[in-house]
Amino acid sequence: MDREEVLPVSQWCLQVAKCEGEVVRQRLIHEGVLDLSLRVRSEGDQLLFPVTEPVSGAVRAEFVRQPGHAILSRHEQIGGIAIQQERDLAGAATLLASRPSLHTVLYPVSPVEGEYRTRQFEVLAGEETTKTVYQEYGLHFEFDLSTVYFSARLANERQRLLSLMEEGETVLDMFAGAGPFAITLARRALQVVACDLNPAAVLQMQVNARLNRCTNLLPVLADAGHLRGIFPPGQFDRVVMNLPLSKGSFVADAVFLCRPGGTVHLYMLESVEGEALPLLKGLPVAGVQERRVRSYSPGQWHAVYDITISECAEST
Repeated sequence: MDREEVLPVSQWCLQVAKCEGEVVRQRLIHEGVLDLSLRVRSEGDQLLFPVTEPVSGAVRAEFVRQPGHAILSRHEQIGGIAIQQERDLAGAATLLASRPSLHTVLYPVSPVEGEYRTRQFEVLAGEETTKTVYQEYGLHFEFDLSTVYFSARLANERQRLLSLMEEGETVLDMFAGAGPFAITLARRALQVVACDLNPAAVLQMQVNARLNRCTNLLPVLADAGHLRGIFPPGQFDRVVMNLPLSKGSFVADAVFLCRPGGTVHLYMLESVEGEALPLLKGLPVAGVQERRVRSYSPGQWHAVYDITISECAEST
């Protein structure tokens, strides 16, 4: 057996009781999300079914490949689109043929760049499109990946923030994109104010809000650096800052806008643990918890800092 076939592969999965296994397997096949390239795992009285996207209840686990099954190229799947990490035409054709739910395989020909944080793509296989429909934990989103940046790999992080919320919070998403964090958190919030500088993202966010019958979301086309002039100090119970390439440039604005006792979630790409802590010096911070969300590149990871604002904070 080829060595690559026995190496563990990290993938989304659903964990179900064995007595329900066949019913769930047939449903996943019908929905086109069962990952047929990987073996189903058995753990006690539970089965772990590998799935191609983070459907409701999915978690990450390691699997081994099916013997004799084609080894698929490294990729991220967003609905019907796979974004391949290498420009491999043969691999793209194999990937497209192996996944009934796919209609297109893309290769990014540019990094995430520019003030709108977008990428350019080449179609390697399938339909000539960058548009896709994506499902995550019961929510539905539409994206044009050439005009709005999105990563499915933060699905569990969005659910983590939702689990931390109290009912009726007021939330600010400073870099909302097409709305994945904002619409997820709207399930528990009184109101979510979702800002972005990219007009295409704000328009797509409005579409996604309608798709999910989300009536407590306020889309705002604005530069994050101007939000202090739009909203009063201490307006929000929770502030989300998912702009990892900014290196925390707007954290002082986020603290200004967050109420005493509230929480700011700062996402950063970093190479050294605690890289964001110097940014918090002099700010009214009561506590900070740092955690790694995912590996980004060799020696670099996507981290989140959960920052609790001091109860005696005075916004200035």
